[in-house]
Amino acid sequence: MIYIQLFLSFLQIGLFSFGGGYAAMPLIQEQVVIRHQWLSMSAFADLMTISEMTPGPIAVNAATFVGTQTAGFPGAAAATLGCILPSCLFVTLLAFVYIRCRNLSLLQQTLASLRPAVVAMIAKAGLTILISAFFLDGTFSLLRENISIRMIVWFAGAVFLLRRAKWNPILVMVLCGVCETVFCL
Repeated sequence: MIYIQLFLSFLQIGLFSFGGGYAAMPLIQEQVVIRHQWLSMSAFADLMTISEMTPGPIAVNAATFVGTQTAGFPGAAAATLGCILPSCLFVTLLAFVYIRCRNLSLLQQTLASLRPAVVAMIAKAGLTILISAFFLDGTFSLLRENISIRMIVWFAGAVFLLRRAKWNPILVMVLCGVCETVFCL
């Protein structure tokens, strides 16, 4: 019975948590703390902290954690499956529709018109990260005391290793992390 409850509770969260992990928090709190009382409010706060720190979507991490705490590995499997099932079904449906309609000129024109917007959003995110890394106060300023020369050197070295030396990106990230840690000691 607990497995069905976990599955159905996280199925609701998966169905109605539009807007990402932070939008799912109130839904998770409603199901986990208020309705089923699987966790206390302080344990829920810990859950959100752990879910944010671990890789992956917050709702999936929360489902796995709550399922494990409530009913062990089978509970984690039931809760996680409930959380991801709506997305899996929706993406499968979209893929089916795309395969059936991919040659329609209207669909191709729509997708082509979205490409510049996607590139712009990725570029904006990249620039925001670069500005927060290169400038000590996180805002663009050409004042010498505001520029982090060390971060610019790490960035230039990483670009060189990735583009010219063709290093593995994970190895470059680890190397940058080690260099920063050693430098800060």
